[in-house]
Amino acid sequence: MHRKQLIIASRESVLAMWQARYIQRELQQLYPDLDIQIKGMSTRGDQILDKTLTKIGGKGLFIKELEQALQQGEADIAVHSIKDVPMQLPAGFTLAAITCRANPLDALVSDHYDSLAALPAGAVVGTSSLRREAQIRAAHPQLVVKPLRGNVQTRLNKLDQGQYDAIILAAAGLERLDLAGRIKMVLPSTEMLPAAGQGALGIEILTSRTELYELLEPLNDAVTAACVRAERSLAGALGGSCQVPLAAYCESEAALLTLRGLVASADGRIMLQAQAQAPVAYAEALGRAVARQLADQGAEKVIEAVLSKGQ
Repeated sequence: MHRKQLIIASRESVLAMWQARYIQRELQQLYPDLDIQIKGMSTRGDQILDKTLTKIGGKGLFIKELEQALQQGEADIAVHSIKDVPMQLPAGFTLAAITCRANPLDALVSDHYDSLAALPAGAVVGTSSLRREAQIRAAHPQLVVKPLRGNVQTRLNKLDQGQYDAIILAAAGLERLDLAGRIKMVLPSTEMLPAAGQGALGIEILTSRTELYELLEPLNDAVTAACVRAERSLAGALGGSCQVPLAAYCESEAALLTLRGLVASADGRIMLQAQAQAPVAYAEALGRAVARQLADQGAEKVIEAVLSKGQ
């Protein structure tokens, strides 16, 4: 390896910069002579906070500027939370590595209540995710779900100001920022099925930058990558985006993958679930198989209805 400098593109939020610095440290240990810099960038997804993601174009808004930096040669790699990466990357881009997964589950944060079941009727729960909203409404129809945007600290501040009785955040983000003490309950996957790729980081590059594959290969975790491929395959087969209440969670045991998928109406009244198993080598096929099961139950009609309402 003859490179002398590597530039990482990252969003400027505290969590995104933590993720970029984590990758920087991992690479620095592998390549001590490499000068690794982080280029912090503001994205449209970070700038527009008065509308839900579904109304402004979805999760791609968090990575578009980073991809432009790669394209223009201003950065070599971009670090993303996988759950923020659209299922279809633009032509010319690829995920070169997926890191070992942190906590993939969601967490309940509240100043007064220890579980969703403990919240009284009419209590307000904040979340930016239709996936979470649908599952909360299905299991706890007595609760009021309201949108919550902004970075982790902004969301916690809104909770502490009394705008919400509880909020749901990804456990991994809280743990990475040393905020695990705020977690009242990590929600089991049986209660809140996670988003595809939740808890894993992805490193995006230009497909043409073939010399970077070898550089990044040590950061790729084969088991996490297989699980994430299965989850993203399921979501992609159903046209999954943040505009659809869709969950996908894969676990690995003894080279066997178990994938669970969920598609719901935003109000939680329709809840379709499916699961299947396959060897690690068939991760993408497993995703498509579970997607077919959901489609057979009517997932596509549910998704069409959600999209037609502009949810």
